[in-house]
Amino acid sequence: MIPLRDTVQSRTFPIITWIIIIINTFVFLYEVRLPAIDLANFIDEFGLIPSRLDLFSPSTWTPLVTHMFLHGGWMHFLSNMWVLFIFGDNVEDRIGSTKFILFYLIGGASAGIVQSIFGSADIPSVGASGAIAAVLGAYFLFFPTARVLTLIPVFIFPWFVRIPALIYLGLWFFTQLWSGLISMTGADGVSMGGVAWWAHIGGFLVGLFMAIPTNLSTRKKTTSFGY
Repeated sequence: MIPLRDTVQSRTFPIITWIIIIINTFVFLYEVRLPAIDLANFIDEFGLIPSRLDLFSPSTWTPLVTHMFLHGGWMHFLSNMWVLFIFGDNVEDRIGSTKFILFYLIGGASAGIVQSIFGSADIPSVGASGAIAAVLGAYFLFFPTARVLTLIPVFIFPWFVRIPALIYLGLWFFTQLWSGLISMTGADGVSMGGVAWWAHIGGFLVGLFMAIPTNLSTRKKTTSFGY
Protein backbone atom coordinates (compact mmCIF):
# COMPACT_ATOMS: atom_id res chain seq x y z
CA MET A 1 0.00 0.00 0.00
CA ILE A 2 1.44 3.34 -1.08
CA PRO A 3 0.08 6.45 0.67
CA LEU A 4 -0.52 9.36 -1.68
CA ARG A 5 -2.01 12.00 0.63
CA ASP A 6 -4.21 12.42 3.67
CA THR A 7 -7.36 14.46 4.18
CA VAL A 8 -6.17 16.59 7.13
CA GLN A 9 -5.29 20.18 6.27
CA SER A 10 -2.52 21.81 8.34
CA ARG A 11 -3.26 25.23 9.82
CA THR A 12 0.42 26.25 9.85
CA PHE A 13 3.40 25.82 7.56
CA PRO A 14 5.39 22.72 8.67
CA ILE A 15 8.78 24.44 8.83
CA ILE A 16 10.49 21.75 10.92
CA THR A 17 9.20 18.92 8.74
CA TRP A 18 10.66 20.65 5.69
CA ILE A 19 13.95 21.39 7.46
CA ILE A 20 14.25 17.70 8.35
CA ILE A 21 13.53 16.70 4.74
CA ILE A 22 16.11 19.20 3.44
CA ILE A 23 18.80 18.02 5.87
CA ASN A 24 18.16 14.39 4.91
CA THR A 25 18.35 15.34 1.24
CA PHE A 26 21.69 17.11 1.58
CA VAL A 27 23.16 14.24 3.60
CA PHE A 28 21.93 11.63 1.13
CA LEU A 29 23.28 13.55 -1.86
CA TYR A 30 26.61 13.69 -0.03
CA GLU A 31 26.45 9.92 0.50
CA VAL A 32 25.82 9.07 -3.14
CA ARG A 33 28.86 11.10 -4.20
CA LEU A 34 31.22 9.16 -1.94
CA PRO A 35 33.38 6.32 -3.29
CA ALA A 36 32.32 2.93 -1.96
CA ILE A 37 35.10 2.66 0.62
CA ASP A 38 34.49 6.18 1.91
CA LEU A 39 30.76 5.55 2.12
CA ALA A 40 31.37 2.38 4.12
CA ASN A 41 33.57 4.34 6.53
CA PHE A 42 30.97 7.12 6.74
CA ILE A 43 28.22 4.65 7.63
CA ASP A 44 30.54 2.91 10.09
CA GLU A 45 31.21 6.20 11.87
CA PHE A 46 27.74 7.74 11.90
CA GLY A 47 25.46 4.69 11.64
CA LEU A 48 24.11 3.07 14.79
CA ILE A 49 26.09 -0.08 15.64
CA PRO A 50 24.52 -1.70 18.73
CA SER A 51 27.76 -3.26 20.01
CA ARG A 52 29.27 0.22 20.33
CA LEU A 53 26.30 1.72 22.16
CA ASP A 54 26.52 2.03 25.93
CA LEU A 55 23.53 3.79 27.46
CA PHE A 56 25.61 4.57 30.54
CA SER A 57 28.31 6.28 28.48
CA PRO A 58 27.13 9.55 26.83
CA SER A 59 30.18 9.57 24.55
CA THR A 60 28.59 6.68 22.60
CA TRP A 61 25.20 8.36 22.10
CA THR A 62 25.96 10.46 19.01
CA PRO A 63 24.93 7.74 16.48
CA LEU A 64 21.49 7.63 18.09
CA VAL A 65 20.90 10.98 16.37
CA THR A 66 23.17 10.82 13.31
CA HIS A 67 21.89 7.43 12.10
CA MET A 68 18.42 8.85 11.45
CA PHE A 69 19.79 11.24 8.80
CA LEU A 70 21.51 8.51 6.76
CA HIS A 71 19.94 6.23 4.17
CA GLY A 72 20.94 3.06 2.38
CA GLY A 73 19.72 3.87 -1.12
CA TRP A 74 17.36 5.90 -3.27
CA MET A 75 14.24 3.87 -2.47
CA HIS A 76 15.02 3.95 1.25
CA PHE A 77 15.50 7.72 1.13
CA LEU A 78 12.54 8.59 -1.11
CA SER A 79 10.02 6.37 0.67
CA ASN A 80 10.98 7.77 4.08
CA MET A 81 10.82 11.39 2.96
CA TRP A 82 7.50 10.84 1.20
CA VAL A 83 5.86 9.37 4.31
CA LEU A 84 7.27 12.19 6.45
CA PHE A 85 5.93 14.72 3.94
CA ILE A 86 2.42 13.24 4.12
CA PHE A 87 2.08 12.75 7.88
CA GLY A 88 4.68 15.04 9.48
CA ASP A 89 2.94 18.35 8.78
CA ASN A 90 -0.19 17.39 10.70
CA VAL A 91 1.69 16.12 13.74
CA GLU A 92 3.90 19.22 13.77
CA ASP A 93 0.78 21.38 13.49
CA ARG A 94 -0.82 19.63 16.45
CA ILE A 95 2.10 19.70 18.89
CA GLY A 96 3.90 22.84 17.67
CA SER A 97 7.15 23.23 15.76
CA THR A 98 9.47 23.59 18.78
CA LYS A 99 8.11 20.48 20.48
CA PHE A 100 8.15 18.63 17.17
CA ILE A 101 11.94 18.93 16.99
CA LEU A 102 12.30 17.16 20.34
CA PHE A 103 9.53 14.71 19.50
CA TYR A 104 11.25 13.67 16.27
CA LEU A 105 14.72 13.32 17.78
CA ILE A 106 13.52 11.47 20.89
CA GLY A 107 11.36 9.18 18.76
CA GLY A 108 14.25 8.36 16.43
CA ALA A 109 16.73 7.82 19.25
CA SER A 110 14.28 5.60 21.14
CA ALA A 111 13.62 3.59 17.99
CA GLY A 112 17.38 3.15 17.60
CA ILE A 113 17.65 1.83 21.15
CA VAL A 114 14.88 -0.70 20.57
CA GLN A 115 16.52 -1.83 17.33
CA SER A 116 19.85 -2.16 19.17
CA ILE A 117 18.21 -4.45 21.71
CA PHE A 118 16.58 -6.79 19.19
CA GLY A 119 18.80 -6.37 16.12
CA SER A 120 22.24 -7.63 15.19
CA ALA A 121 25.05 -6.32 17.39
CA ASP A 122 27.45 -5.45 14.58
CA ILE A 123 25.29 -4.35 11.64
CA PRO A 124 24.90 -0.55 11.29
CA SER A 125 21.34 0.77 11.39
CA VAL A 126 20.62 3.84 9.26
CA GLY A 127 17.50 5.67 8.22
CA ALA A 128 14.80 8.05 9.37
CA SER A 129 12.15 5.34 9.54
CA GLY A 130 12.31 4.97 13.33
CA ALA A 131 11.70 8.69 13.86
CA ILE A 132 9.02 8.68 11.15
CA ALA A 133 7.37 5.69 12.85
CA ALA A 134 7.08 7.90 15.96
CA VAL A 135 5.31 10.48 13.79
CA LEU A 136 2.94 7.75 12.57
CA GLY A 137 2.24 6.71 16.16
CA ALA A 138 1.25 10.28 17.04
CA TYR A 139 -0.85 10.60 13.87
CA PHE A 140 -2.62 7.34 14.78
CA LEU A 141 -3.71 8.92 18.07
CA PHE A 142 -4.40 12.45 16.83
CA PHE A 143 -6.27 11.74 13.58
CA PRO A 144 -7.85 8.27 13.69
CA THR A 145 -10.78 9.29 11.48
CA ALA A 146 -8.66 10.94 8.77
CA ARG A 147 -8.58 9.24 5.40
CA VAL A 148 -5.38 8.19 3.63
CA LEU A 149 -5.63 8.06 -0.15
CA THR A 150 -3.76 4.87 -0.92
CA LEU A 151 -2.50 3.23 -4.09
CA ILE A 152 -2.85 -0.54 -4.04
CA PRO A 153 -1.31 -2.20 -7.11
CA VAL A 154 -3.47 -5.09 -8.33
CA PHE A 155 -1.31 -6.87 -10.89
CA ILE A 156 -0.73 -4.07 -13.43
CA PHE A 157 -3.83 -2.06 -12.48
CA PRO A 158 -3.73 0.75 -9.90
CA TRP A 159 -6.49 0.74 -7.27
CA PHE A 160 -7.05 3.97 -5.37
CA VAL A 161 -8.87 3.76 -2.05
CA ARG A 162 -9.41 6.08 0.93
CA ILE A 163 -8.56 4.15 4.06
CA PRO A 164 -9.25 5.45 7.59
CA ALA A 165 -5.96 6.32 9.30
CA LEU A 166 -6.88 4.05 12.21
CA ILE A 167 -7.03 1.07 9.85
CA TYR A 168 -4.15 2.09 7.57
CA LEU A 169 -1.67 2.72 10.41
CA GLY A 170 -3.04 -0.16 12.47
CA LEU A 171 -2.37 -2.57 9.60
CA TRP A 172 1.05 -1.00 9.06
CA PHE A 173 1.99 -1.52 12.71
CA PHE A 174 0.71 -5.10 12.68
CA THR A 175 2.86 -5.94 9.64
CA GLN A 176 5.91 -4.41 11.33
CA LEU A 177 5.27 -6.38 14.52
CA TRP A 178 4.70 -9.62 12.63
CA SER A 179 7.81 -9.10 10.52
CA GLY A 180 9.83 -8.20 13.63
CA LEU A 181 8.79 -11.40 15.37
CA ILE A 182 9.58 -13.45 12.27
CA SER A 183 12.97 -11.72 11.95
CA MET A 184 13.93 -12.98 15.40
CA THR A 185 14.03 -16.49 14.00
CA GLY A 186 16.95 -15.48 11.75
CA ALA A 187 20.61 -15.34 12.66
CA ASP A 188 21.23 -12.60 15.23
CA GLY A 189 17.65 -11.43 14.72
CA VAL A 190 18.30 -10.28 11.18
CA SER A 191 16.41 -11.49 8.15
CA MET A 192 13.95 -10.39 5.48
CA GLY A 193 16.17 -7.87 3.72
CA GLY A 194 17.79 -6.30 6.75
CA VAL A 195 14.83 -4.01 7.48
CA ALA A 196 14.93 -2.47 10.97
CA TRP A 197 11.51 -3.78 11.97
CA TRP A 198 12.08 -3.19 15.67
CA ALA A 199 12.99 0.45 15.06
CA HIS A 200 9.59 0.84 13.39
CA ILE A 201 7.81 -0.94 16.23
CA GLY A 202 9.64 0.96 18.97
CA GLY A 203 9.31 4.31 17.22
CA PHE A 204 5.57 3.89 16.69
CA LEU A 205 4.92 2.98 20.34
CA VAL A 206 7.14 5.77 21.68
CA GLY A 207 5.45 8.30 19.39
CA LEU A 208 2.03 7.09 20.49
CA PHE A 209 3.02 7.40 24.15
CA MET A 210 4.56 10.88 23.73
CA ALA A 211 1.42 12.10 21.95
CA ILE A 212 -0.92 11.22 24.82
CA PRO A 213 -0.43 14.45 26.87
CA THR A 214 -1.07 16.64 23.83
CA ASN A 215 -4.13 14.61 22.88
CA LEU A 216 -5.57 14.89 26.40
CA SER A 217 -4.87 18.63 26.49
CA THR A 218 -6.61 19.14 23.14
CA ARG A 219 -9.67 17.22 24.32
CA LYS A 220 -9.93 19.32 27.48
CA LYS A 221 -9.82 22.54 25.47
CA THR A 222 -12.48 21.24 23.10
CA THR A 223 -14.71 20.28 25.99
CA SER A 224 -14.28 23.67 27.64
CA PHE A 225 -15.21 25.48 24.44
CA GLY A 226 -18.23 23.21 24.12
CA TYR A 227 -19.52 24.43 27.45
